[in-house]
Amino acid sequence: MRKTIMIVDDSIVTRNEIEQLLKGTDFDVIYQCRSGEEALEAYERERPDIVTMDILMPGIDGIEASKRLLKHHPDAGIIIISSLVYDKTQQMVKELGPSVPFVFKPVKKSYFIEALVKVSDALSEK
Repeated sequence: MRKTIMIVDDSIVTRNEIEQLLKGTDFDVIYQCRSGEEALEAYERERPDIVTMDILMPGIDGIEASKRLLKHHPDAGIIIISSLVYDKTQQMVKELGPSVPFVFKPVKKSYFIEALVKVSDALSEK
């Protein structure tokens, strides 16, 4: 079954790279956002199955945006995508919950698809 994706990253290059990785898969990008604020607004309107969330963005960062999104929509599927591979960052992502995977930049298609399937399967079980 096809799943819808919303990409959240302040870099248009990264957003387009992620969209390209999804060509020919069971995941369709329905919306792209540049900030956490935009993502929170767009989620209410678009209701994607899965959100890919960068961490460092202007305004509300990806961790805070994810917390707010999960507070109002506990069943939201989120994947954090970032180049911030530090213990502190990994701990912050873990605090979002066990169903929120962390994919490192540069994004490798195999790891990314694995994370998408994991989140997709978790959503199907709810």
